[in-house]
Amino acid sequence: MYLNFTISKILGLFPYRIKTLSFEISKPRYILWMIILCVTCVNELIMLYKLNLSKNIKIDVPKLISINFSLMYGMFVAVNSYILSGSRMRLLQNISGISSILPQKTYQKLSKLIHAKDIFGFLFHLWIALIYILYSELMIFGLLEGTRIFVSLIAFQTDMLYVNCVCVLKACFKEINNNIETLLKLVKKNIPKWIYHEQRHPFLLIKLKTLKKHHLMISDTVQMMNAIFSLYLLATIALCFLQIVFYMYFNVLYWQNGICLNTDKIYSINFISFLMYYGMKLILPVWACETSKNQAIKIGTTIHDVINSTSDVQIKNELNLFSLQILHCNNTFSAKGFTVDATLLTEVSD
Repeated sequence: MYLNFTISKILGLFPYRIKTLSFEISKPRYILWMIILCVTCVNELIMLYKLNLSKNIKIDVPKLISINFSLMYGMFVAVNSYILSGSRMRLLQNISGISSILPQKTYQKLSKLIHAKDIFGFLFHLWIALIYILYSELMIFGLLEGTRIFVSLIAFQTDMLYVNCVCVLKACFKEINNNIETLLKLVKKNIPKWIYHEQRHPFLLIKLKTLKKHHLMISDTVQMMNAIFSLYLLATIALCFLQIVFYMYFNVLYWQNGICLNTDKIYSINFISFLMYYGMKLILPVWACETSKNQAIKIGTTIHDVINSTSDVQIKNELNLFSLQILHCNNTFSAKGFTVDATLLTEVSD
């Protein structure tokens, strides 16, 4: 996640100092983030005042509602990031600890995925910012528009941080499932009975207890993520759906005015790029949460396969305890009661 951390440091969003595998609050960065927060909130309030109380800006009602929601979302993102900076530090510390179970090969694959996603996302966001600057109709606040671009970049980096954390947890769930599948292969082998009890039996029990402990730590981290990111996810999902609806509405009006996308290339690029931007902000977290949840569910199925394949009483008891632990652990990612998975998209679409 170092790319995400580096960009966040540049933005002043990362008030931490990394020492080996630990995170500590950095006072200079924390003060910098406080200054950035104050400047951002003041600029957002000025834009809200100009938009709603000043008579200098005159736009239609749907666009007025859309910009108001965007400005309020920007203030919420900045304040929420500042308030929960300590909680996020503890979350990153936990994820750093539980990811130690991952082998080097898994680390490399996960690192490539996360870095590719972060690089593409950052470059795409720069492209959106360039379009926003070049498309003069969007620039209604003058120099204050720089604050809106800055806040959107903060929100996007927060999205990437959330998706990265979920991907790490998914890899941890997958590693536990792989270890249980290895255990299943050992159980199915035709090992002489005296060798099995003297050598394999203690090893398998110790391995199971270790996997139970790791699974419980991962489940606790999932609940911590839900507590930290719930409000942010809810606001982001609401904003994405709202902006997609408004952009589609503006596009219909554009067609009704006799203007076609093919004759206005600038508008066409703007329309498609912003739809892709909000769609990506919505789909990436849903994809990460859905695949992670499925990986967590798969562990229970694998455990029952091992139970059905072994006749050892102690191993069966330990596996049953593991199965009960999985039933009591809720490893779904949610935002204030709304489960973040594929069903969220289908329900809202309906």
